[in-house]
Amino acid sequence: MKSAHAFSALRAIVRREVVKFTHQYGRLFSALVRPALWLVAFAAGFHNILGVSIIPPYRTYITYQEYMIPGLLGMVLLFNSMQSSLSLVYDREMGTMRLLLTAPLPRWYLLLCKLMGGAALSTLQGYAFLLVAWLFGAELPASGYWRVLPALIAAALMLGAIGLLLSVYVRQLENFAGTMNFVIFPMFFISTALYPLWKVRESGAEYLYQIALVNPFTHAVELIRFAAYGQLNVQSLAVVVGMSILCFLLSVIGYDPQRGLIRRRGGMEA
Repeated sequence: MKSAHAFSALRAIVRREVVKFTHQYGRLFSALVRPALWLVAFAAGFHNILGVSIIPPYRTYITYQEYMIPGLLGMVLLFNSMQSSLSLVYDREMGTMRLLLTAPLPRWYLLLCKLMGGAALSTLQGYAFLLVAWLFGAELPASGYWRVLPALIAAALMLGAIGLLLSVYVRQLENFAGTMNFVIFPMFFISTALYPLWKVRESGAEYLYQIALVNPFTHAVELIRFAAYGQLNVQSLAVVVGMSILCFLLSVIGYDPQRGLIRRRGGMEA
Protein backbone atom coordinates (compact mmCIF):
# COMPACT_ATOMS: atom_id res chain seq x y z
CA MET A 1 0.00 0.00 0.00
CA LYS A 2 1.62 3.21 -1.17
CA SER A 3 1.37 6.21 1.13
CA ALA A 4 0.06 8.43 -1.69
CA HIS A 5 -2.77 6.00 -2.44
CA ALA A 6 -3.54 5.61 1.25
CA PHE A 7 -3.74 9.36 1.78
CA SER A 8 -5.93 9.82 -1.31
CA ALA A 9 -8.34 7.17 -0.04
CA LEU A 10 -8.46 8.75 3.41
CA ARG A 11 -9.09 12.21 1.98
CA ALA A 12 -11.79 10.95 -0.39
CA ILE A 13 -13.67 8.99 2.29
CA VAL A 14 -13.50 11.77 4.89
CA ARG A 15 -14.56 14.33 2.27
CA ARG A 16 -17.50 12.12 1.26
CA GLU A 17 -18.64 11.86 4.88
CA VAL A 18 -18.42 15.62 5.39
CA VAL A 19 -20.16 16.49 2.11
CA LYS A 20 -22.93 13.96 2.79
CA PHE A 21 -23.42 15.45 6.23
CA THR A 22 -23.64 19.02 4.92
CA HIS A 23 -26.62 17.96 2.81
CA GLN A 24 -28.42 16.48 5.82
CA TYR A 25 -29.66 19.65 7.51
CA GLY A 26 -32.01 17.76 9.80
CA ARG A 27 -29.13 15.71 11.17
CA LEU A 28 -27.10 18.83 11.95
CA PHE A 29 -30.12 20.54 13.50
CA SER A 30 -30.95 17.58 15.74
CA ALA A 31 -27.30 17.16 16.71
CA LEU A 32 -27.26 20.69 18.13
CA VAL A 33 -30.81 21.08 19.42
CA ARG A 34 -30.94 17.81 21.38
CA PRO A 35 -28.04 18.55 23.76
CA ALA A 36 -28.91 22.26 23.90
CA LEU A 37 -32.42 21.36 25.07
CA TRP A 38 -30.96 19.13 27.77
CA LEU A 39 -28.56 21.87 28.80
CA VAL A 40 -31.28 24.49 29.15
CA ALA A 41 -34.24 22.47 30.43
CA PHE A 42 -32.55 19.76 32.46
CA ALA A 43 -29.93 21.96 34.08
CA ALA A 44 -32.52 24.62 34.92
CA GLY A 45 -34.84 22.06 36.46
CA PHE A 46 -32.20 20.43 38.62
CA HIS A 47 -30.08 23.46 39.49
CA ASN A 48 -32.02 24.18 42.65
CA ILE A 49 -31.83 20.53 43.70
CA LEU A 50 -28.10 20.04 43.22
CA GLY A 51 -27.01 23.62 43.66
CA VAL A 52 -23.25 23.97 43.49
CA SER A 53 -21.70 20.56 43.05
CA ILE A 54 -18.35 19.62 44.54
CA ILE A 55 -16.58 17.76 41.78
CA PRO A 56 -13.02 16.84 42.73
CA PRO A 57 -10.40 16.89 41.33
CA TYR A 58 -11.29 19.51 38.70
CA ARG A 59 -11.66 22.39 41.15
CA THR A 60 -13.47 22.81 44.42
CA TYR A 61 -16.78 24.14 43.09
CA ILE A 62 -18.43 23.75 39.72
CA THR A 63 -21.97 24.60 38.65
CA TYR A 64 -24.30 21.91 37.39
CA GLN A 65 -24.38 23.44 33.91
CA GLU A 66 -20.59 23.29 33.76
CA TYR A 67 -20.71 19.70 34.94
CA MET A 68 -23.17 18.77 32.17
CA ILE A 69 -21.18 20.18 29.26
CA PRO A 70 -18.74 17.22 28.92
CA GLY A 71 -21.61 14.77 29.30
CA LEU A 72 -23.60 16.48 26.58
CA LEU A 73 -20.50 16.58 24.39
CA GLY A 74 -20.42 12.82 24.88
CA MET A 75 -24.09 12.70 23.85
CA VAL A 76 -23.25 14.49 20.59
CA LEU A 77 -20.47 11.99 19.87
CA LEU A 78 -22.64 9.01 20.84
CA PHE A 79 -25.57 9.95 18.60
CA ASN A 80 -23.31 10.78 15.68
CA SER A 81 -21.49 7.45 15.99
CA MET A 82 -24.83 5.64 15.84
CA GLN A 83 -25.87 7.74 12.84
CA SER A 84 -22.60 6.84 11.12
CA SER A 85 -23.26 3.19 11.87
CA LEU A 86 -26.74 3.54 10.37
CA SER A 87 -25.11 5.08 7.31
CA LEU A 88 -22.90 1.99 6.98
CA VAL A 89 -25.94 -0.30 7.03
CA TYR A 90 -27.62 1.89 4.40
CA ASP A 91 -24.49 1.91 2.22
CA ARG A 92 -24.33 -1.88 2.45
CA GLU A 93 -27.95 -2.23 1.33
CA MET A 94 -27.43 0.21 -1.54
CA GLY A 95 -24.21 -1.50 -2.66
CA THR A 96 -21.93 1.48 -1.95
CA MET A 97 -20.11 -0.39 0.80
CA ARG A 98 -19.37 -3.28 -1.56
CA LEU A 99 -17.73 -0.93 -4.03
CA LEU A 100 -15.68 0.68 -1.28
CA LEU A 101 -14.42 -2.58 0.19
CA THR A 102 -13.38 -3.95 -3.20
CA ALA A 103 -10.96 -1.04 -3.69
CA PRO A 104 -7.30 -2.13 -4.10
CA LEU A 105 -6.45 -1.26 -0.51
CA PRO A 106 -6.48 -3.36 2.68
CA ARG A 107 -9.97 -3.80 4.05
CA TRP A 108 -8.86 -2.78 7.56
CA TYR A 109 -7.52 0.50 6.19
CA LEU A 110 -10.76 1.31 4.36
CA LEU A 111 -12.75 0.65 7.53
CA LEU A 112 -10.29 2.82 9.46
CA CYS A 113 -10.88 5.63 6.96
CA LYS A 114 -14.65 5.33 7.50
CA LEU A 115 -14.06 5.41 11.24
CA MET A 116 -11.86 8.49 11.00
CA GLY A 117 -14.40 10.24 8.78
CA GLY A 118 -17.11 9.65 11.38
CA ALA A 119 -14.81 10.82 14.18
CA ALA A 120 -14.01 14.01 12.27
CA LEU A 121 -17.73 14.75 11.91
CA SER A 122 -18.32 14.04 15.59
CA THR A 123 -15.53 16.39 16.62
CA LEU A 124 -16.88 19.20 14.43
CA GLN A 125 -20.36 18.71 15.88
CA GLY A 126 -18.87 18.75 19.37
CA TYR A 127 -17.34 22.17 18.82
CA ALA A 128 -20.58 23.41 17.24
CA PHE A 129 -22.36 22.38 20.44
CA LEU A 130 -19.74 24.19 22.54
CA LEU A 131 -20.56 27.34 20.58
CA VAL A 132 -24.29 26.86 21.25
CA ALA A 133 -23.59 26.20 24.94
CA TRP A 134 -21.50 29.37 25.12
CA LEU A 135 -24.41 31.35 23.67
CA PHE A 136 -26.57 30.02 26.50
CA GLY A 137 -24.00 31.10 29.08
CA ALA A 138 -22.50 27.66 29.79
CA GLU A 139 -18.81 27.55 29.04
CA LEU A 140 -15.58 25.73 29.76
CA PRO A 141 -12.42 27.40 31.05
CA ALA A 142 -10.73 29.34 28.26
CA SER A 143 -7.92 26.80 27.85
CA GLY A 144 -10.42 23.94 27.95
CA TYR A 145 -11.60 24.58 24.40
CA TRP A 146 -8.31 23.44 22.91
CA ARG A 147 -7.30 21.03 25.68
CA VAL A 148 -10.47 19.03 25.09
CA LEU A 149 -9.69 18.36 21.40
CA PRO A 150 -7.56 15.17 21.84
CA ALA A 151 -10.12 13.77 24.28
CA LEU A 152 -12.96 14.48 21.84
CA ILE A 153 -11.10 12.70 19.05
CA ALA A 154 -10.27 9.68 21.24
CA ALA A 155 -13.86 9.42 22.50
CA ALA A 156 -15.25 9.82 18.97
CA LEU A 157 -13.00 7.03 17.70
CA MET A 158 -14.10 4.69 20.50
CA LEU A 159 -17.82 5.36 20.02
CA GLY A 160 -17.40 5.15 16.25
CA ALA A 161 -15.68 1.77 16.64
CA ILE A 162 -18.61 0.54 18.74
CA GLY A 163 -21.00 1.75 16.02
CA LEU A 164 -18.85 0.05 13.36
CA LEU A 165 -19.06 -3.20 15.29
CA LEU A 166 -22.84 -2.87 15.55
CA SER A 167 -23.08 -2.46 11.78
CA VAL A 168 -21.53 -5.91 11.38
CA TYR A 169 -24.42 -7.61 13.16
CA VAL A 170 -27.35 -5.36 12.20
CA ARG A 171 -28.09 -6.34 8.64
CA GLN A 172 -31.27 -4.35 7.91
CA LEU A 173 -32.23 -0.71 8.35
CA GLU A 174 -35.57 -1.68 9.90
CA ASN A 175 -33.81 -3.34 12.84
CA PHE A 176 -31.34 -0.58 13.49
CA ALA A 177 -33.60 1.94 15.24
CA GLY A 178 -34.36 -0.50 18.04
CA THR A 179 -30.70 -1.44 18.34
CA MET A 180 -29.72 2.24 18.56
CA ASN A 181 -32.14 2.84 21.43
CA PHE A 182 -30.97 -0.33 23.17
CA VAL A 183 -27.37 0.91 23.02
CA ILE A 184 -27.71 4.70 23.37
CA PHE A 185 -30.04 5.11 26.33
CA PRO A 186 -28.41 2.63 28.75
CA MET A 187 -24.95 3.94 27.87
CA PHE A 188 -26.00 7.55 28.35
CA PHE A 189 -28.13 7.34 31.47
CA ILE A 190 -25.94 4.84 33.36
CA SER A 191 -22.88 7.04 33.15
CA THR A 192 -21.45 10.24 34.59
CA ALA A 193 -22.97 12.38 31.82
CA LEU A 194 -25.68 13.84 34.06
CA TYR A 195 -24.49 13.21 37.62
CA PRO A 196 -21.25 12.23 39.37
CA LEU A 197 -20.78 8.62 40.40
CA TRP A 198 -20.26 9.46 44.05
CA LYS A 199 -23.81 10.85 44.14
CA VAL A 200 -25.12 7.56 42.72
CA ARG A 201 -23.28 5.61 45.39
CA GLU A 202 -24.34 8.06 48.07
CA SER A 203 -27.99 7.46 47.17
CA GLY A 204 -27.54 3.72 47.78
CA ALA A 205 -27.74 2.54 44.15
CA GLU A 206 -24.59 0.42 44.38
CA TYR A 207 -25.55 -1.76 41.39
CA LEU A 208 -25.89 1.33 39.15
CA TYR A 209 -22.57 2.57 40.42
CA GLN A 210 -20.85 -0.69 39.45
CA ILE A 211 -22.52 -0.78 36.02
CA ALA A 212 -21.49 2.83 35.37
CA LEU A 213 -17.90 1.99 36.27
CA VAL A 214 -17.69 -0.61 33.48
CA ASN A 215 -19.64 1.50 30.98
CA PRO A 216 -17.16 2.68 28.30
CA PHE A 217 -19.23 5.82 27.75
CA THR A 218 -18.54 6.81 31.38
CA HIS A 219 -14.83 6.78 30.63
CA ALA A 220 -15.31 8.72 27.40
CA VAL A 221 -17.17 11.45 29.31
CA GLU A 222 -14.62 11.49 32.15
CA LEU A 223 -11.74 11.73 29.67
CA ILE A 224 -13.42 14.79 28.13
CA ARG A 225 -14.30 16.30 31.53
CA PHE A 226 -10.77 15.96 32.93
CA ALA A 227 -9.24 17.33 29.72
CA ALA A 228 -11.55 20.35 29.83
CA TYR A 229 -10.00 21.27 33.19
CA GLY A 230 -6.42 20.58 32.13
CA GLN A 231 -6.04 17.12 33.63
CA LEU A 232 -5.53 13.59 32.31
CA ASN A 233 -7.60 10.68 33.56
CA VAL A 234 -5.21 7.81 32.86
CA GLN A 235 -7.72 5.08 33.66
CA SER A 236 -10.33 6.53 31.33
CA LEU A 237 -7.75 7.00 28.59
CA ALA A 238 -6.72 3.33 28.88
CA VAL A 239 -10.35 2.18 28.69
CA VAL A 240 -11.12 4.41 25.70
CA VAL A 241 -8.02 3.32 23.75
CA GLY A 242 -8.50 -0.34 24.66
CA MET A 243 -12.17 -0.36 23.64
CA SER A 244 -11.35 1.45 20.39
CA ILE A 245 -8.77 -1.15 19.41
CA LEU A 246 -10.91 -4.12 20.50
CA CYS A 247 -14.09 -3.00 18.71
CA PHE A 248 -12.19 -2.03 15.58
CA LEU A 249 -10.40 -5.39 15.38
CA LEU A 250 -13.69 -7.25 15.88
CA SER A 251 -15.24 -5.10 13.14
CA VAL A 252 -12.42 -5.92 10.73
CA ILE A 253 -12.94 -9.61 11.42
CA GLY A 254 -16.70 -9.22 11.01
CA TYR A 255 -16.32 -7.52 7.64
CA ASP A 256 -13.82 -10.12 6.41
CA PRO A 257 -15.71 -12.61 4.17
CA GLN A 258 -13.15 -15.31 5.00
CA ARG A 259 -13.47 -15.11 8.79
CA GLY A 260 -16.40 -12.97 9.86
CA LEU A 261 -20.16 -13.06 10.11
CA ILE A 262 -20.57 -12.76 6.34
CA ARG A 263 -18.92 -16.13 5.77
CA ARG A 264 -21.12 -17.87 8.34
CA ARG A 265 -24.23 -16.49 6.62
CA GLY A 266 -23.01 -17.63 3.25
CA GLY A 267 -21.83 -15.12 0.73
CA MET A 268 -20.32 -11.69 0.72
CA GLU A 269 -22.79 -8.91 1.45
CA ALA A 270 -20.38 -6.05 1.75
